[in-house]
Amino acid sequence: MNTGYLSVGRRKNAVARVRMSEGTGKILINDKNVDEYFAGLPRLKKTAMKPFEVWANAKKYDVYVNVNGGGIAGQAGAVSHSVARAILALDESLKDTLRKEGLLTRDPRMVERKKPGRPKARKRFQFSKR
Repeated sequence: MNTGYLSVGRRKNAVARVRMSEGTGKILINDKNVDEYFAGLPRLKKTAMKPFEVWANAKKYDVYVNVNGGGIAGQAGAVSHSVARAILALDESLKDTLRKEGLLTRDPRMVERKKPGRPKARKRFQFSKR
C-alpha cells in the first residue's frame, strides 16, 4: 500500500511541499487549517484550492502542506501547483483537465533583480543635461 504521494510546487520565491495520504479530506497548511491560514483572503484561498475543484476524490485524501518563502500570494500559487502535481501522481487520467486549467504550469514570473547604477531594477536616476 502506498503511504502517500509527495510533490513540490513553486511560485515566485515560495516553495510548497505536499504529502497526500488516504484519509478523511482534511487539509493542513503549516499545521493550520486552510481557512485559518488564508483568513481574510478568500481570493488566495480559492487560488490554493483550485486543484480540488477538478478532482472528485478530494474528500478521500488528507493533504499536508509545508510552505515557506515569498509572500502569502506566492505561497497560495505554490500550494496550488504542488497539490495539482500530487493529484497527477495519484490519477494520471486527470492530466488533460489539470493542464487545461493551467494548474501544472509553473508560473515563471519572478521579481527582477536590481541593476548596478540604478535605484531599482528599471528605474533610472533623474537625467540632468546641465
